[in-house]
Amino acid sequence: MVTTIADLFYQACAHQSPDALAHKKGGAYVPISHKDLQARVERLALAMQARGLRPGDHLALISENRPEWAYVDYACAIAGIPTIPVYPTLTGPQTAFVVRHSEARWAICSTAEHVRKIMEECKGGARLELVIQMDGPPAAPGVISFATLLAEGEALEAHRSEVHTWAGQRRAEDLLTIIYTSGTTGDPKGAMLTHGNLISNVERTLELLQLRKGDRCLSFLPLSHILERMAGHYSTMRIGASIYYAESIATVSDDLQATRPTIIISVPRIYEKIYARVRENVAASSLIKRFIFHWAMFAGAMSVPYLYRKGRTPLWIRFQLWWSRHLVFHKILAKTGGNIRFAISGGAPLAPKVMEFFWSIGLPVTEGYGLTETSPVLSFNRFGEVAPGKVGRPIYDAWEGRPYVKIAPDGEILVQGPNVMTGYWKNPEATAEATDPDGYFRTGDIGELDAQGLLKITDRKKEIIVTSGGKKVAPQPIEELLKTDKFITQAVLIGDKRNFISALIIPNFDSLHRWAAQKKIAYANNRQLVSLPDTHEMLMERVNLINATLSNFERVKKIAILDHELSLEAGQLTPSLKVKRRVVNEMYGTLIESLYHER
Repeated sequence: MVTTIADLFYQACAHQSPDALAHKKGGAYVPISHKDLQARVERLALAMQARGLRPGDHLALISENRPEWAYVDYACAIAGIPTIPVYPTLTGPQTAFVVRHSEARWAICSTAEHVRKIMEECKGGARLELVIQMDGPPAAPGVISFATLLAEGEALEAHRSEVHTWAGQRRAEDLLTIIYTSGTTGDPKGAMLTHGNLISNVERTLELLQLRKGDRCLSFLPLSHILERMAGHYSTMRIGASIYYAESIATVSDDLQATRPTIIISVPRIYEKIYARVRENVAASSLIKRFIFHWAMFAGAMSVPYLYRKGRTPLWIRFQLWWSRHLVFHKILAKTGGNIRFAISGGAPLAPKVMEFFWSIGLPVTEGYGLTETSPVLSFNRFGEVAPGKVGRPIYDAWEGRPYVKIAPDGEILVQGPNVMTGYWKNPEATAEATDPDGYFRTGDIGELDAQGLLKITDRKKEIIVTSGGKKVAPQPIEELLKTDKFITQAVLIGDKRNFISALIIPNFDSLHRWAAQKKIAYANNRQLVSLPDTHEMLMERVNLINATLSNFERVKKIAILDHELSLEAGQLTPSLKVKRRVVNEMYGTLIESLYHER
């Protein structure tokens, strides 16, 4: 029986496949067997113990997805050392906050750049004693290389059998990791997750999801993200699937074709970008190709209601769908490697139009919902009952005699169960605030359960816009609708305590450039293009098409157009690519105010 991540690791190693992990080296993927993986993890655990790390000490891990991430994580799980994963994209001050607050004794970094962030920002006031660097020569005095640490472990080879004994000392209630939340509305909080929290989520989702031995997963969603860690790291390891690490987000397209994965896991933004790119390519093609594509999409749209429910598709629709996939969609699938059985989406809502597109082309996407604090999966769309716009059935009906999920009188989703965190690290006030009187965790999301027991998320509780007229507007669904327009890539609704709703619009510049060329509009750069009255008029017309589907108080009355995308690097997005509304409101305050000045 698997009760801890340490147990999971040793049971997974029994699969003895030649490519438990694989990474790119010299332009080609190099496999790592379960045998080699086990040896490296055990040597690393021995080296950490020999250098004085003890059960209960904390270790910060700042790295992109790579085999070393897995070595460190499993070694720490076996040795009883809670890990603190840190997004490598965080700024120096953000990184320092996590390292200091978590009281990490060690930090293992992938590059010299991350080492410098640690060394410069964590001077004084931190428990940090040792920094280890994976790549290149040590960037500062006192820093040691990861190769040195592994060599120290290899020198202790005679003691490797002892490490398996340590694994047996771990308990389900032991702290496994502290994961700092993205902080869309405030400072990040460290969610404390136990071995049992993660194991319960791994085991339950594997019961319900069709992962299997022999699957191959391309890992590109950051391992610091709880969804990738649980599903693309622990679950795939547990089942005996292979994990291939993408070289980077920029190379995912090439890596998909090189690895031909059967499973991919991502946030909606990646699926949205693929959808937008396909539409762009179609818009630039000949009239006959555009006609064939739109016919194929029509055939797909007719078929997906049957596909979602595993119903028997009428013969005449099946015939059209076969031809559409044969003539059009197989070319799109080929760019994903042509081997994907299904994809998983989580972290934010996936627009129904985007889901429909992927199901139409023959790439089923199942959408789930959860939070860092719930390890993370709380519900997901099971095959045979997929409902676009909903995030599926909760993973349990009840837990210990009480409903697993319930809806509070104000609409907030509440949950209790084995996957819910034990609290926030060094933050009892936030822990108390997140727990209702009956012991349920307050998710902060507003939602509802339908008659079939499927969960629908309407918005974040703290992000609901209340206009000066008292009308409540949920921004996320409207933003998702706006992003389905081919001219709009991002949108942020504004209007809290205002007398009407407005929006910041970030155009799809490929579409906008093509439109400007067709209209023979001259411009020097994107800033000039978005400032032109013709551009504003055209985009407002596109917004009004969406407005026609909304209630009057929800409609976007004015827009401001940005000449650049919101980005993680600029601090406007969380690492899971959600908008940080507070930051956006502050950064674009003057522009937003201009929308509400009388003209």
